[in-house]
Amino acid sequence: MSLQSFFQNKGTHFQHSCPYTPQQNGIVERKHRHLLNVGRTLCFQANIPLCFWRESLQTACYLINRLPTPLLKHKSPFELLHHRSPDYSVLQVFGCLCYATNLLPKHKFDARARQCVFFGYPLGKKGYRLYDLTIQKKNFLPRCGFP
Repeated sequence: MSLQSFFQNKGTHFQHSCPYTPQQNGIVERKHRHLLNVGRTLCFQANIPLCFWRESLQTACYLINRLPTPLLKHKSPFELLHHRSPDYSVLQVFGCLCYATNLLPKHKFDARARQCVFFGYPLGKKGYRLYDLTIQKKNFLPRCGFP
């Protein structure tokens, strides 16, 4: 494995768990179940088809990492990692209708916005993950005003 030398340098003894024995890896299994429960809830609540399960899980992870928890003395994992509170003003409702600005209209009477569905937050970008209903394509757009 590529990480074994890293673990050895850090003094960590790496072990594999046996196949089909989730009880050997209890903490990870509970976190995995928590992530799936939140992702499934986002899909069901927004009435989103299952083909968007990746977006729901990514958004669930984003939200879980920004929610305060009693296990961390009412701080979020984001806060402990970055030493600052997360910006909650960027949060939007998963699966809601939104409008993306059409930056390059071809004609002066073209629509200035496109109907989209909000699907989360892209990794490493200050923007939103949107699904364009007109062309049926996923887009990453910069953060801007939300209706």
